[in-house]
Amino acid sequence: MADFCRDCRCTAPEGARAHAILDALARDDLDAALRLGLLDAPPCTACAPACRQRLQDARTARLRALAARERHRARRARLQRIAAQRAAARGATISAPAATNPASTAPGSTLPPAAAAALARALEKAQARRP
Repeated sequence: MADFCRDCRCTAPEGARAHAILDALARDDLDAALRLGLLDAPPCTACAPACRQRLQDARTARLRALAARERHRARRARLQRIAAQRAAARGATISAPAATNPASTAPGSTLPPAAAAALARALEKAQARRP
């Protein structure tokens, strides 16, 4: 950990953790800052107000980013669930008429359900005309 604050040169031992986090942030090493406790470390009370504010701003920005990521994941899951429900509903409406129409379920039938239904009606009419 850093022995002193890079910005205000504070050497208070109780602020060593905050100093190390600020050092990692100054080096643009967010992973190290998170490992050192960016989200929960208390600020150094002996540091200048600007240093404490810098730590608080970095913490706030990271918490907002984490919240945004969680909202994005929840939205993506919700959209996937809605898409699956719609696909299931489309599958149910497409397969329902086919199950009630014997001509569309005949082996080797490659007709769309509406065409198969029209063909079945035409066959029924033709058979009804025969003596």
